[in-house]
Amino acid sequence: MLKLSSGVKKWENKHQTFTEKIKVLYTVANERNLGPFESYLDTTKGLQGLIQEAIQTTTALRLLGAGWSWTKIATAKDGIMVDTKQLNVSIDFIDQWVGADYKGDVNNLLFAQCGCGVWELSNRLRDKKLSLKTSGASNGQTIVGAMSTGAHGSTFDVGAIQEYILGMHIITGPDRHIWLERKTQPVVSKSFIQKLKTELVQDDELFNAALVSFGSFGIIHGVLVEAEDLFLIETNLAKMPYDDTLKKLMQTLDFSNAALPRGNERPFHFSVSINPYDIKNGVYVSTYYKRPYRNNYKKPDNSKDAGIGPGYDAPAFIGKLTDVIPKLVPKIVGALVGGALKPFEKIYGTLGEIFSNTTFEGKLMSAAIGLPLNQIERVTELLLKLNKTKGPFTGLFAYRFIKKSAATLAFTHFDAFTCILELDGVFSKRTGNFYKAVWNMLDKEGIPYTAHWGKMNEMNTERIRRCYGKDAVAWIAARNKLLDKDCLKAFTNPLLEQWGLDQVL
Repeated sequence: MLKLSSGVKKWENKHQTFTEKIKVLYTVANERNLGPFESYLDTTKGLQGLIQEAIQTTTALRLLGAGWSWTKIATAKDGIMVDTKQLNVSIDFIDQWVGADYKGDVNNLLFAQCGCGVWELSNRLRDKKLSLKTSGASNGQTIVGAMSTGAHGSTFDVGAIQEYILGMHIITGPDRHIWLERKTQPVVSKSFIQKLKTELVQDDELFNAALVSFGSFGIIHGVLVEAEDLFLIETNLAKMPYDDTLKKLMQTLDFSNAALPRGNERPFHFSVSINPYDIKNGVYVSTYYKRPYRNNYKKPDNSKDAGIGPGYDAPAFIGKLTDVIPKLVPKIVGALVGGALKPFEKIYGTLGEIFSNTTFEGKLMSAAIGLPLNQIERVTELLLKLNKTKGPFTGLFAYRFIKKSAATLAFTHFDAFTCILELDGVFSKRTGNFYKAVWNMLDKEGIPYTAHWGKMNEMNTERIRRCYGKDAVAWIAARNKLLDKDCLKAFTNPLLEQWGLDQVL
């Protein structure tokens, strides 16, 4: 494994919302003179060496994805940080590597190293006429980074990114690494385990805990992705009245009588964006439908000059806002939203084309809250009231919907479906104070909720235990089962301690 010390003593995240003091930042890469699998095995040894260095120097260790998170989830304060983006080998699976119990199509399986960007995998799969099943609205993350923070996408009948991960190669210490998969969903053969020179562990509880584990379960060096046949998405954005019909649709996801572009057809993606200062003139409703792939479609224009189009989320344009005196907030939010969100219909593209590698303009803050569907209307009313006393919030209220995840600490946690309330706003102290007021409001009102681990949140031990209950206890137990005491310490950072998830049993 190639390893270069950058000399950097401070690290800043992608959105430039914080910096972290660190001991060293290593950039690592696969050896260029080896084949894909051989270089992967060589890098496994190199990463084990980094764990040994962290243990010997009693230093925290964290591997970086794309630095996409708004929280310090992937940082190691005064510790070792490792840039993994050059670890981007992907390998097609072959029949000999699949066990007899796997019932899927081996041609849909792709073994991806941790630094593979979601956008890279989309491109590579397209060459095989395949597609990822879902992605986030912006796919600049690495596959393991997105999985490990529970990046949710908005394909509510698929689930989040972690739902199509069938196996993980985890380096658990300087002398051990394992292949982890579910006992109830075995995939790989003895031949693959021998090829990887690893140890097979089949354990549903351990697997589900490791899926969303924020880099604290050791080094997830590679994952097995299950793709599907390439498809198109038909995208539509309409302005609709925020009335009882839409409110009911948001709280039931019952599309049997929906007044949407394709009538009662169940969408692939459904989301609602609300300008809190102009609800009377309607809200923005996105409905995307899955279509068979064909070659004769006009690709979406994702150029900067094209403005906001299919696959947008608020971070793509909210950074253009500036912090202004409160009385001007409604005007500037209205002007930005009116200029950015133009209704459209029947724009087609593949998943990777619609949800592309978004670029951002300016600084912004972002929080995302998971809610049960039956709380949406109540929370919206409370937010509008709170905005009058603790705002004004310089941003939008956006609602996206997704199926419950199997991952133990996924924030897409509620039965059947979770509504993701996204609060993307201008970078300012007032926005931060509004976020804090929202968490306090939810607590005061006794509303069940979760929080996106990679976005700004006010989670702590008490809130996590209240939100997750026995699942938080199970997650801690799984981490202790996987790692010894030296590695538990090496893969602990201040945020894990704040959340009370660092316990040594």
